[in-house]
Amino acid sequence: MSLSHKHQCREIITKAICGKGRKFSTVTHTVTPPNGPTSILGAWIINHQYEAVSAGDGIEVIGTYDINIWYSYDQNSQTDVAKETVSYVEHVPLSYLDPKHRTSTVEVSADATQEPSCVEATVSAGGGSVIIRVEREFAVELVAETKVCVKVCTDGCGDYEDKDYDYGSADGDYDDLDPDLLDDEL
Repeated sequence: MSLSHKHQCREIITKAICGKGRKFSTVTHTVTPPNGPTSILGAWIINHQYEAVSAGDGIEVIGTYDINIWYSYDQNSQTDVAKETVSYVEHVPLSYLDPKHRTSTVEVSADATQEPSCVEATVSAGGGSVIIRVEREFAVELVAETKVCVKVCTDGCGDYEDKDYDYGSADGDYDDLDPDLLDDEL
């Protein structure tokens, strides 16, 4: 049997990841509690919610989270928790974008690879507010229909069922396996 076969190329339209991006950012928020803080006892970010939308050369992550600050006031004699909801828009550029994707079929998604977290909370120089430093990171994907090209054999491409294939394993590859670790149900 001859190994040369006639091939032709076919274009297939399929959904695929046509764009990817990632962005780490550090942002600063200022929260002004009802009482002038003496010291910060704790700061947390909770209730993070977000969605992704397509935006020109990238993807925008639009979201909100709540900042909770446990602080002392009145010369460390009282404590309270200040709460503030923060809205944000994070533009994540696409480091990869397939220019041949069909723009009418675009779906975008975002994943918070690092949820927003407070890495620093300090009383402002004037003493009336708290400065919060927050880190966050997002990975985004753009899925769309695109064309892929595959080679197609026009003459049946031979009978592959009767062929022996070497998948790179030598007979001695399994000598060091511990039979007690193998599952009897396999």
